Amino acid sequence: MDDKEKFINSINEGYTFKGDSILLGGSIFKSENLPGVHVRLPLKTMNRHGLIAGATGTGKTKTLQIISEGLSSKSVPVLMMDIKGDLSGLAQPGVTNPKIDERMQKIGVPYIPSAFPVELLSISNEKGARLRATVSEFGPVLFSKILELNDTQAGLVAIIFKYCDDNRLPLLDLKDFKKMLQYMSEEGKKEIEESYGKISTTSTGTILRKVIELEQQQADLFFGETSFEVEDLLRIDSNGKGVISIIRLTDIQNKPKLFSTFLLCLLVEIYNTFPEEGDADVPKLVMFIDEAHLLFQEASKALLSQIESIIKLIRSKGVGIFFCTQNPTDIPDSVLSQLGMKVQHSLRAFTANDRKQIKLIAQNYPISEFYDIEELLTSMGTGEAAVTVLSEKGNPTPLSATLLCAPASRMDVLNENEINELVSRSKIIQKYNEVIDRESAFEILTNKLNAAAEQSNKTEEDSAANNGGKEEKSTVEKVLTSTTARQVGRTVARELTRGLLGVLGIGGSTRRKKTSWF
Repeated sequence: MDDKEKFINSINEGYTFKGDSILLGGSIFKSENLPGVHVRLPLKTMNRHGLIAGATGTGKTKTLQIISEGLSSKSVPVLMMDIKGDLSGLAQPGVTNPKIDERMQKIGVPYIPSAFPVELLSISNEKGARLRATVSEFGPVLFSKILELNDTQAGLVAIIFKYCDDNRLPLLDLKDFKKMLQYMSEEGKKEIEESYGKISTTSTGTILRKVIELEQQQADLFFGETSFEVEDLLRIDSNGKGVISIIRLTDIQNKPKLFSTFLLCLLVEIYNTFPEEGDADVPKLVMFIDEAHLLFQEASKALLSQIESIIKLIRSKGVGIFFCTQNPTDIPDSVLSQLGMKVQHSLRAFTANDRKQIKLIAQNYPISEFYDIEELLTSMGTGEAAVTVLSEKGNPTPLSATLLCAPASRMDVLNENEINELVSRSKIIQKYNEVIDRESAFEILTNKLNAAAEQSNKTEEDSAANNGGKEEKSTVEKVLTSTTARQVGRTVARELTRGLLGVLGIGGSTRRKKTSWF
């Protein structure tokens, strides 16, 4: 038996599964395409997570399309993080051309253009159903980790949540939380310290600055109602295809803290909501995180630890997570070790450091008697990848250089009219884009302080009327000494200062926009 025949037998045996699977492409042996020798992804182990990596322009995005199309066709819902804005084409069928026909002939399967059911989602001002979560849903521990607080500061956050629970003060958005910080530092400090312990105004000031930092990345658009129900990610359309939910994130590439905050919240909610599934024959949901380095590059150690823990545990819920990035080293080792499937596109070796990294990356793959892995990783063309997955028994399959199938959907973005039409057909957009602004901690505390100020003024007036020997305070004096007026004065002063700094070109921020409740 020669090497070619031995290789074909190895691939056919390694990529033949009892359960359902997705066709990824055809094997390549010594630069020769082998029609009919197919590389497949078993659905049973798709909850073991995966990695799609490679240099810019090597075909990572098209690989995302191929796998998501295969999952949707098998009635598996998909959730995709679209950072670059080039995944919306899944909603329209592809168009054949000679290059696509040639590619598919080399693989040994016909090209059949097809569209897939797509739901557009957003955590910002992009078009689509809005994803939101309330501050209360995060809880004190997770919210403190997001803000990167120390133990003392986290203790104050726990007090805020406890006080709000005890006094029925809903914490819905960031303005509710900021109002509570102000209240516990000033008017409510004595009341809260009597029941919950000493409060450090230095710590409350630090927490407030952390919240403002989060707001500057437009987190106020994410915190609020209506909270997104993760069950809406599990829909199947009338044709039996899994709905592909695409979260449009093109406007948060420079806001990694908002991205990691949102994603961690989503993962925690999925983990807490979905029942235990174990190793089912078909995954319940598969998530693709494009530009995954954004998730990890600015995450604190505490936040990173939380993300790693969820990724390790969430597979028992029937959920698979696939990270897409340029270099596997973008992913922490503790996470990389959890990724059973690897699709590695070509890497570039321009420097000595690049060559060292490629040597390390090559060690992540099973030893192969048919490939020099380091050479393979730098010699593959566009639309080719080195692939290994976990078999149904949990063992790595043989490494195979693979010519990937062409996506059946459009390999381009939707235009504005197509996006508008897609959004208009949404079955959940009315549910989440409805404006809601119910009474919460901000309004309740504001009314409480206003009532206290009015009572204080009335008491002063009665006292002056009963004391004929003393001159009654003038209206101006009353206003200047009232608690509410002092707060208004401070607010006006801050706004005037911001405006002056802006005029001078020194800095200052714009007024915080009123949160739109969807």
